[in-house]
Amino acid sequence: MARVVVIGAGIAGLTAAEQLTAHGHDVVVVEGRDRVGGVVAPAEVAGIRLDVGAESIRVAEAAETILEVAGLSARRVSPEPVPAQLWSRGRLAALPARTFMGVPSDPSTTGEVLDAPERERAGAGGLPSLGEGEDADVSVASGISAEYGRAVVDRLVEPLLGGVYAGRVEDLSLASTMPPLWAAARREGSLTDAVRSLVPPVTPSPSAGAGAATGRRGPMLLGLEGGVHQLPLALADIVRARGGEIRLSTLSRGLERTATGWRVLTGPTTDPTSLDADAVVVATPAPAAARLLAEVTPFAAEELREVETASMAVVTLAVPAGRDGWDALPGSGFLVPAVDGRLIKASTFVSTKWGWARDAASREGLLLLRASVGRAGEVAALQRDDADLTAAALADVAAALGRPVPHVVDSHVQRWGGGLPQYTVGHRARIARIAAEVAAVPGLAVTGASYEGVGIAAVVAHARAAATTIHDQLARPKENA
Repeated sequence: MARVVVIGAGIAGLTAAEQLTAHGHDVVVVEGRDRVGGVVAPAEVAGIRLDVGAESIRVAEAAETILEVAGLSARRVSPEPVPAQLWSRGRLAALPARTFMGVPSDPSTTGEVLDAPERERAGAGGLPSLGEGEDADVSVASGISAEYGRAVVDRLVEPLLGGVYAGRVEDLSLASTMPPLWAAARREGSLTDAVRSLVPPVTPSPSAGAGAATGRRGPMLLGLEGGVHQLPLALADIVRARGGEIRLSTLSRGLERTATGWRVLTGPTTDPTSLDADAVVVATPAPAAARLLAEVTPFAAEELREVETASMAVVTLAVPAGRDGWDALPGSGFLVPAVDGRLIKASTFVSTKWGWARDAASREGLLLLRASVGRAGEVAALQRDDADLTAAALADVAAALGRPVPHVVDSHVQRWGGGLPQYTVGHRARIARIAAEVAAVPGLAVTGASYEGVGIAAVVAHARAAATTIHDQLARPKENA
């Protein structure tokens, strides 16, 4: 049995730790925060425990697998069959059907969002701009604008990407933020033909939910009854039950090679401690990973420094139901184009989107909702104090709904500094170079949202692969003995 230190107790680190303990390894997880979960976290709002970070998981094989491993499959739920909307040009509009992440297969269906000249431009087409060569990449803005015009980018694509990356479409990589669309476009020769090959052949029903905007039939997201914050807690319990250790409030300051393996330096500089291990999994955001890897693989560390991050805040609100015109909330929420200059980038109607939250809220006579604030490069919005940020976010939601600003029963502000990695142009090639450099160092793996997907499902898949790589390396000497 080998000893493995996992640095970071977010979803990536806990997934890797679970996998490694399943193989019988002695695992120690070190985490700088005083809790597990990373950007998956809960808070009490009006006495109801809610997610204040990630609140859903993309439907994928990796998601189903990790829920089964964690013993949470029975708590799996789908969003309610209610549509999402756009708050564009001062009014709420339905997300067009038969699009892939906002890129339309038929621009004539975008009439609620685009005006006549914008629809005409989108339907006129254009010369594809997909770059040349195997490592080709273009920005979301340039690639989509070339064929559809800028309005499709600003009014349809950016709001959907903004909820995932909080990034600038001029910087975000089309290849890395929309891999299926990019692969299809390279195969078909254009984004227009790519979208038509990916979207459903018929208009989805309202029960398709967000799938209508992504080209997927049926709900593309899943949740957990009671919140997805239960997932990291369950994984941590499994790791501990198998004899693994999770050390919270333990900052990792350095990583060294030793004659027999690795040494992880932890604790304050005034009272340093160290952990010796046969292998190490670095499951931290890119800036921390770059610091840890600076001495052991300088080139990978330098590449990781190029991965930018964006900060954001989630404002969760509880308001009285049936007061000041606040009764039912329409749909699952709405997205906001950055071009409109609003403070918020999205609002989720939690007690409409999730049945379990609706039931909990109705028992208290409440409506539960949240608003997201913060885009890459925008710092002023997040410099407001909690009270000001809450009031401003609620004012935006009220304006979108055309209702008076309601009395607030309770609120919570969760700030995520540097919480969202930016997949800028060239990201795929950069990550390939990092992977090659790390692979050349025995007993070392990296994983997390900075690499091949920011959602929980993508992170789980990457972390399981990283853990398998480490296990295979550790098992090799035994096989040769």
